[in-house]
Amino acid sequence: MASVFLGINDRTFTYSFTAGRSEFQGTGFRNPMDFALGPDDVVYIVNRSYESRSDGTRINMFRIGDDKEEYITEFGSYGEEPGQFIWPMSIALDKDTNVYVTDEWTHRVTVFNRDGEYLSHWGTHGSGDGELDRPAGITISPDGTVFIVDSRNNRVQKFTLDGKFLGKFGSAGSEDGEFNLPWGICLDKDGNVFVADWRNDRVQSFSNDGKWLATFGRPGTGGDCTIAKEQGGMVYVDVPVGQFNRPTGVCVDNDGDIYIADWLNNRVQVLTAEGRFITEFTGDAALSSLGVDKIKSNPDMIRQRNGVRDFTPEKVLWTPCAVRVDHRNRVLIADTSRHRFQVYQKNGEPVLV
Repeated sequence: MASVFLGINDRTFTYSFTAGRSEFQGTGFRNPMDFALGPDDVVYIVNRSYESRSDGTRINMFRIGDDKEEYITEFGSYGEEPGQFIWPMSIALDKDTNVYVTDEWTHRVTVFNRDGEYLSHWGTHGSGDGELDRPAGITISPDGTVFIVDSRNNRVQKFTLDGKFLGKFGSAGSEDGEFNLPWGICLDKDGNVFVADWRNDRVQSFSNDGKWLATFGRPGTGGDCTIAKEQGGMVYVDVPVGQFNRPTGVCVDNDGDIYIADWLNNRVQVLTAEGRFITEFTGDAALSSLGVDKIKSNPDMIRQRNGVRDFTPEKVLWTPCAVRVDHRNRVLIADTSRHRFQVYQKNGEPVLV
């Protein structure tokens, strides 16, 4: 029977399936760092690959269906020419499904159309207004405002779709509204901004114009801690809130629940809008349909797997970098170091176990 996770407030989650396999090209992933949800269950995936191998650096498109994945195409490659990247980091789509990819190494954003054809790039290295130093997370609001986590400058900057500077917020530090190498970013349905504050081991939320609203979490490995601070100075005591070890990705679903990729704790945590701990995902993976196909075609792999006594380590998440909730209320997790996705269903009704 599928695993069911119980949380507070009658929330339940069921493991659905695993998507993808390890490949440097074609029908698989290599260190998927981030992904964006397109129409018709199409997912655009950033593959960072390795510094020692450039051939896996690319964007690929998959359709994540009811119970399996379907490879569509891939685009982009390793390099510094137009349409290429060295260290691709994050990805977002605008209302026309144009694709925006941040690149830490070249300090720029590269833009493609929905089919992967190169359109443009923009960005200049530096610390001034509109300049970037190791851009990380990216998200785009319905009105076309681009929010970029300017990681080494410890701030969030806002741009038009063609790269014109609009504003910024944040600075270096560990106080409310400050950052230490921030990474992931998202918007909730009200336009509030959530940032994974990587080296401060927390998540912060802001209004759309950059006013600090709340801070969730503190360093640690447990699911329960006692810090969740809101605007006005309120601190919740003895309220379970996630502890984090280098959080990388964050998203918010239509119920207001917050999902955090807790990178070095090898899990994804779920919090309420107020910061109360709901549950965590640590991994339940089975072989994906593409993984099964690969093993069936390789007798050496079959022999090797027949000698394995315990497949438990294969199930668990390993340094997940990104998480999203799609229009079906499915939770998709980029299981980065295992080169795959684990998919869960958030249930609308209680599930019997």
